[in-house]
Amino acid sequence: MKKHNGMRPHDVVILLKIIALDNENWMMKDIANTLYISSSEVSESLNRSAWAGLITSDKRSVFKSALFDFIIHGLKYVYPQKPGAMVRGIKTAHSAPPLSFEILSNQNYVWPYAEGDSKGFAIEPLHPNVPKACLEDPKLYELLALLDAVRVGTTREQNVAINELKNRFQEIDNK
Repeated sequence: MKKHNGMRPHDVVILLKIIALDNENWMMKDIANTLYISSSEVSESLNRSAWAGLITSDKRSVFKSALFDFIIHGLKYVYPQKPGAMVRGIKTAHSAPPLSFEILSNQNYVWPYAEGDSKGFAIEPLHPNVPKACLEDPKLYELLALLDAVRVGTTREQNVAINELKNRFQEIDNK
């Protein structure tokens, strides 16, 4: 195994994709294809995640409690984000489901994406292909939107997002 030089933002995307698959049997090439990330990068990512203790050594199951701890205690510090210019894109954070049903705001946050259907302040996704991948996977979309609420939200938005993530992780464990 290569030397571990720290996690990369798309490592979190890959782990959430595995969680979104909801215990389905998956292959690395399927993860790569659906996230529009190369197979070699997915392989290296899984190695980094195993080294960091976020996925089992066989790289099949995410340690959800460890990932959850990282999300609530480290994500906004390791991958910080500040809203940027007004752009066209896909809604994220409190502007996207499921938080958009609970939090009313006149201020939209979006991942910049030319084919998006909304305008809002730009939030850079954890990987450039996140918007495209999320259009094809509603579960992944909701998980990543919740993550962005943790990254850029107010304390209230962060708390609501954390509780929602906790519930989703527990639902998967209970199946």
